[in-house]
Amino acid sequence: MTTAILPWPKPITRTTMRTLQLNLGRYCNLACLHCHVEAGPKQTDMISADTRKRIIAWIETHRPKTVDLTGGAPEIIPGFRDLVITARRVGATVIDRCNLAVLDEPGQEGLAQFLADHQVMVVASMPCYLKDNVDAQRGKGTYDRSIAGLQRLNTVGYGRDPHLPLNLVYNPGGIGLPPKESDLEPSYRERLKQDWDIDFTSLWCLANVPITRWRRHLERIGKLDAYETLLEQSYNQATLDGLM
Repeated sequence: MTTAILPWPKPITRTTMRTLQLNLGRYCNLACLHCHVEAGPKQTDMISADTRKRIIAWIETHRPKTVDLTGGAPEIIPGFRDLVITARRVGATVIDRCNLAVLDEPGQEGLAQFLADHQVMVVASMPCYLKDNVDAQRGKGTYDRSIAGLQRLNTVGYGRDPHLPLNLVYNPGGIGLPPKESDLEPSYRERLKQDWDIDFTSLWCLANVPITRWRRHLERIGKLDAYETLLEQSYNQATLDGLM
């Protein structure tokens, strides 16, 4: 198959660094189908104590505007809370990329309150407001755990207090691109409020990256070439400034 190479209408250049994003490791309590770092409960890759100390020193010296913590499930990786405390102490906005199910893991009973106490922005994976769709993508029982996690976050003020933003993340469960956030967000608000009395700040819609676990799935079902072509043909220059 020959893939057409589209011309780039705008050079891709580096701008001023605004965000320090840290992947703390691939250890996670879930093993989602779309995960682009192939995280899961059997993974052992985690940031070392020595590296964490060096990063904390760097944050204290350079004071980045935003520190974005991801994984794996970053909250269950040793040193997560030390990084949050350090970043907040120097005035950085802290983002926690949360899978929601982590909130009911043993030892994480106080996690929601910790995040609220430090005014951490929570960006939470919630790929649908329907149970079957979530469980198919993220594992059986994940929907119920995610709803419980959202309720815990609401209880401490997330999604209701303007100082505690709770942004939900949708990603497609099948072969396709996400819809416009403005088109999908009203349905999320209506169903989560009606069914569970859940509030959130905003909805973010992301496309799945065709690497590692998701790539192998696409290869198994014979859809990799079609999906990569769809991504190429849907290139959107307006997304570059906010691209990770």
